[in-house]
Amino acid sequence: MSDTLPSIGEMLSATVPMVRTLNLEFLEATPERAVLRLPDQPDYHNHIGGPHAGAMFTLAESASGAIVLAAFGDQLSRAVPLAVRAEIGYKKLAKGTVTATATLGRPIADVIAELDAGGRPEFPVSITIQREDEAVTGEMTVVWTLRPNS
Repeated sequence: MSDTLPSIGEMLSATVPMVRTLNLEFLEATPERAVLRLPDQPDYHNHIGGPHAGAMFTLAESASGAIVLAAFGDQLSRAVPLAVRAEIGYKKLAKGTVTATATLGRPIADVIAELDAGGRPEFPVSITIQREDEAVTGEMTVVWTLRPNS
């Protein structure tokens, strides 16, 4: 984004209180991928000393929101992005700092074409959660829609 417009991380931090609460760090936010990090914070640990499942869910969902804004931010004047459903699988014990990497599951042009045709497109975003040693601790899919403005 330009020097005069806020970054996606700044926009999400300003509009989504949980992003600020968890101190999520935006490492990358492009239409191709978004990467966010959840620092190791004892206040958000679970009973075994790792990040709480809810904190990891929020990290992954926020990464999905960042890529949606990067990919479809130019459509906000005519449609609002909304999460439709999400599914997460916790694969391995997470300890320390964790990172979520999101990728779109449908071509941007196809989603916009469906919106142009008067539809309410849905599209998946896949997110991988990893520890610092790159072990995958979780995988999540969030299905988003672009709801046309009335």
